[in-house]
Amino acid sequence: MKKIVLSSLLVLCLTGVSLAQSAKSIPAAKPEDVGMSSERLTRLDKTIESYVQQQWIPGAVVLIVRNGKVAYHKAYGYSDVENKTTLKKDDIFRIASQSKAITSLAVMMLWEEGKFLLDDAVSKYIPEFKNPTVLKSYNPADSSYSTEPAKSEITIRQLLTHTSGIDYAAIGSNEFKAVYAKAGVPSGIGTNDAVLGDKMKILGKLPLKHQPGEKWTYGLNSDVLGYLVEVLSGMTFDGFLRKRIFEPLGMNDTYFYLPKEKYHRLVPLYQDKNGKVVKMTATVYDKVNLDYPKSPGKYFSGGAGLSSTAEDYAKFLQLFLNGGQYNGVRLISRKTVELMLTNQQVQIANANPFGLGFGLETTANDYQSPSSIGTFAWGGAFNTHYWGDPKEKLVILLYTNIYQTSHWSLGEQFKTLAYQAIVD
Repeated sequence: MKKIVLSSLLVLCLTGVSLAQSAKSIPAAKPEDVGMSSERLTRLDKTIESYVQQQWIPGAVVLIVRNGKVAYHKAYGYSDVENKTTLKKDDIFRIASQSKAITSLAVMMLWEEGKFLLDDAVSKYIPEFKNPTVLKSYNPADSSYSTEPAKSEITIRQLLTHTSGIDYAAIGSNEFKAVYAKAGVPSGIGTNDAVLGDKMKILGKLPLKHQPGEKWTYGLNSDVLGYLVEVLSGMTFDGFLRKRIFEPLGMNDTYFYLPKEKYHRLVPLYQDKNGKVVKMTATVYDKVNLDYPKSPGKYFSGGAGLSSTAEDYAKFLQLFLNGGQYNGVRLISRKTVELMLTNQQVQIANANPFGLGFGLETTANDYQSPSSIGTFAWGGAFNTHYWGDPKEKLVILLYTNIYQTSHWSLGEQFKTLAYQAIVD
């Protein structure tokens, strides 16, 4: 028996997979064992079940992790309403902009290796971004425009904080939706047949919305960062994430494009029509096929391309609560985590607090919610939400599969219900 155990350990070591890495699930605990109330958590049940019953959402998966243990993990409603397919806790959701924080982690891992400095010009590594220009005038009749030279180069820090001046294709301002569409630069979701580097090189030659570092503009910054990872690592972005982040953390259900054996776990997309959920059949964004994760794609959008499960993403968030390590695997240092969770917008007037990849709770906005100062959060276009609270050692996630809903308030309600269940 000893020989068998030793042989197994040797195989794991030789293949570069540790016992910690092979762990599949976050350990579970009773709510009371991690300072939460089972009774108070039933309020969460009632609220989400009411949303399902009123057909405001098709279903939802919720996950609450406290002190590194799962205190609450449930699925409600349906993945497919018409066929009455019960939603499962391990169903896979399109997480859209939740991809951005994962991209930021990849970038900061390379920063730790000395590959670049945060205030380096992006053009040092992607020459097409050299000598940027800023939009001066725009003619909506034919999408023509004039530009003026930018006062400075775009920096990597500005990409991480959405202050570069790059706008968004498909969901940005009217001017830049047209400019990007004319140039063939996509939003990133479902651009299956294109190549990331090719599109980012085109983007580098297009004008900016404003001077670099002047304002906060939600844009294609994370897609540029994904290509930067490729340039600096010599790997595809997908390959880097798989080898350096997903496999070490045990994020075994996170992909740009799903393997065929997992197609059945991808939830369909719904939309809100006249206050009720209806399965989507049309395209979204820049005429994207709704089933883009079910294709052999090769475009790895760092801003919006990933699909995942609630538990996989909880492992990613727990990494930050643990100071850069999870299950005995360290990806970044505690000091890098601190930097990523530090507000970078202090020199920009009226900007919401934002770190290197996350929206933040600071003294400036703490009055707005029960989250602690230091909480980091974001979400995705298909009504997915997450929060990580280092003070309370709390990770909370809510995943639904609905787009363009009039019931976005569920996210804030869910957060309130999660926090009110803390009783220690």
